[in-house]
Amino acid sequence: MNPSTIGGINNLPDKEKRAVYTRIIPRDLIERFHLPALDSQRIQNFIQFKFAPGSSDVELSLFHEEHFPDPILYGHLTDTLNGQIHILLYILNDPDSPRYNVDRMPDGQTTKFGTLRRNLDAEAAALSAGLAPGQVRHGLRMLPVAVKTFEQFVKNLGHDIYFVEPLYYHNAIIFERYGFAYQEGRRFMDRIQSRFSAGGDLLARLDGSTPFRQPAAADSIRLRSWAIHDGILGEPFTTVTMYKRVGKSADVNTCPDVAW
Repeated sequence: MNPSTIGGINNLPDKEKRAVYTRIIPRDLIERFHLPALDSQRIQNFIQFKFAPGSSDVELSLFHEEHFPDPILYGHLTDTLNGQIHILLYILNDPDSPRYNVDRMPDGQTTKFGTLRRNLDAEAAALSAGLAPGQVRHGLRMLPVAVKTFEQFVKNLGHDIYFVEPLYYHNAIIFERYGFAYQEGRRFMDRIQSRFSAGGDLLARLDGSTPFRQPAAADSIRLRSWAIHDGILGEPFTTVTMYKRVGKSADVNTCPDVAW
């Protein structure tokens, strides 16, 4: 019987679990960067895994060329308590775009994408370049095919639902637009919308006191996310968990008529 959990897959022989986890990679991504076929041995030269036997999580990094500093695809998955698939982090990087070191301090310390500490100069540069919080490079604009591929992976494991943990406000909004609903955090998101809307208490705090608190943030998902990352809420953006049913859309929208 094939395993249905990350923990179960991790107990397979290395060759077998590599074969399972490479199914997360969209074929369009392979074709775009002219990488070896997913079922070839050569593709393993471009993939790094962390999937220790006995563990219930996996990290996958796919590179477009060997020794490049950033993967074009990074995924960190784990099991929920009842054995469902939970995405902790999923990143698509454009390797041809400039890099902004928001993930590390000038002395090399990790920032954990700004959640532990912040490289303010790098963040300000990323903001000016049109990036959202946590992005070290521009994205690949391949999320539709990535969602479709991931849902097939989930379905092949025998599940019809999976979960994701948005690290930032803009992530949650993007997931909404791809059909996700809230397991936890819907009221929090509605409250954020109210606070940024006419008469909301956050408008007065968009005073330009930092580069991340621009008045225009009231009407921009990306700029709101920067302001929230900058602490404008007075509390961190946490305890938000979302889920999606395979092939179905929840039609949730907590910020109608707000542009990117």
